[in-house]
Amino acid sequence: MNFFLETLKFIVLLVYYLLESLVFLVVPVRKKNVSGEIVLITGAGSGIGRLLAVKFASLGATVVLWDINQEGLNCTVRQARENGAGRVHSYICDCSKRQDVYRVADQVKKEVGDVSILINNAGVVIGKGFLDSPDSLLEKTMEVNTMAHFWTYKAFLPAMIAANHGHLVSIASCAGQCGTSQAADYCASKFAAIGFAESIDMEMKTLRKAGVKTTIVCPFFINTGMFDGVKSKWPRVFPLLDPEYVAEKITSAVRQNQEVLFIPRITYFLFFLKSFLPVKAAVLIVDYLGILDVMHTFKGRPKKE
Repeated sequence: MNFFLETLKFIVLLVYYLLESLVFLVVPVRKKNVSGEIVLITGAGSGIGRLLAVKFASLGATVVLWDINQEGLNCTVRQARENGAGRVHSYICDCSKRQDVYRVADQVKKEVGDVSILINNAGVVIGKGFLDSPDSLLEKTMEVNTMAHFWTYKAFLPAMIAANHGHLVSIASCAGQCGTSQAADYCASKFAAIGFAESIDMEMKTLRKAGVKTTIVCPFFINTGMFDGVKSKWPRVFPLLDPEYVAEKITSAVRQNQEVLFIPRITYFLFFLKSFLPVKAAVLIVDYLGILDVMHTFKGRPKKE
């Protein structure tokens, strides 16, 4: 194709995609049916993972729950069944360990079937200054928040590619778009998770596997206990997010094949500003919003949880 025709095609498609996105801002995309899908959720023993399990169970999906906490898993299983789960399966799995992920993944394939919706939700945070963070915990952050995604994709993506059907969901964070104090490891792990998810999405497009979808979720701090102690300077502008609300938004995004989800909506605008403002101006905004030192009051989830 010569330069003129390819440029014309590019311009036409660009205008079409822009208009399409504007239309979908007004007219909601029809939600796909997830009944009968096999949905695997990591970190399903508490927080957003538990809420997502309940929501997908209520929609008729088969839910597969992974966590390192047996008690938490039992509670999630109970709630999922109370909300209509026809099939719910739980497994103890340490997502920071590659061989454990592969072992339990093989068990899931044999006992349940091929996973068609993979939700990488498990996450950890230290909440200390970089130099005060033990090396072992820094490694754990990367292993759980980033490397675990590599292993779960390796385990379940081949079947999705073969069937040209599936959905990869990465529960990342706004911290994957903007660095902040006392969260160097966490931000690094989430930046990496976003880059990884975007790259796999590009690979699926290159392979012409349009049936394998990707959703990247970037929420502000969620009031689940993981970030206990964190307070918003301007709660009317940047409130700590309600877990139920976040779970509902994620479920809707997956069902509408939404590729990127920022919560709350104001973050779309803020990250747009960050893309072109001088660094000093961007830091001024972050400082004004109280995000620069938002982790200073961090306590975190009690160890028993």
